Amino acid sequence: MDTDRFRVRPSQRVDLQRYDPADTGRFERKEQAAGKLEKDLERLVALQRKLYAHHQWALLLIFQAMDAAGKDSAIAHVMSGLDPQGTDVHAFKRPSDEELDHDYLWRTAKVLPERGRIGIFNRSYYEEVLVVRVHKDVFAAQKLPASLVTRRIWRNRYEDINAFERHLARNGTVIRKFFLHVSKEEQRKRFLDRLDDPAKNWKFDAADLRERERWDDYMRAYTSAISSTSTKDAPWFIVPADHKWFARAVIAQVVIETLETLDLKFPPLSKSHLTALADARARLNLPPSQEGSSVPRHHHR
Repeated sequence: MDTDRFRVRPSQRVDLQRYDPADTGRFERKEQAAGKLEKDLERLVALQRKLYAHHQWALLLIFQAMDAAGKDSAIAHVMSGLDPQGTDVHAFKRPSDEELDHDYLWRTAKVLPERGRIGIFNRSYYEEVLVVRVHKDVFAAQKLPASLVTRRIWRNRYEDINAFERHLARNGTVIRKFFLHVSKEEQRKRFLDRLDDPAKNWKFDAADLRERERWDDYMRAYTSAISSTSTKDAPWFIVPADHKWFARAVIAQVVIETLETLDLKFPPLSKSHLTALADARARLNLPPSQEGSSVPRHHHR
């Protein structure tokens, strides 16, 4: 699969209408992609182990989308086999009073992944140029000094985000950003599914319909944000999301390709560590009755 065609080039002016949300590439059916995804997930697990052991890079994956685009299920499926010890998932909803009393990057900056770990943001600081831009009352709640709220406010935020991501990249955090591009019609079907299936009723929120009414406003906000913040070090990928199975396949391959560029290796072992391993092997190969009488070589005088 050529994932490069989903990547937004730096300074590229995005037109979301030119991206087909129902695109499935060379796959005609879900079953055709299932085998590939299974192998990719195995590869991803192996790469995560190396990332954790290598302990120099961190990987930050950012997911943004309209409601019902499949962010939660994509994260759950693609990251299903990863070791929880090396993975952190954070979902960002309406900010608390404490978070509103800080700059808008504060709540995400404090949970960035450590070296060796994969951090997953289900929504992120990009909400500050999306929902905050669409809803003036949300923006007003941030209580910015009036002198700072100029006609350049959104451009200023793009510049701040680009500088923040450049800083992270220069310090070993690799960033990949995914916009799950779902069509308005597919969203309608998924909302109806939530209403029709008692097991999914809990997923539906009346506020989702109010957000749907602002669809065009959101598309303009996404277009502007993606066009202004896709960089070499922190690129956006516009992922077709009308078919969840294809979105998962694209995301998995992008993550694998990203990790494979890092030349990850298990750390070399010191001479003393190798000696300790040899001692441990020798002791474990002794008959059980003799294990307690063996003395490790590194304790010899």
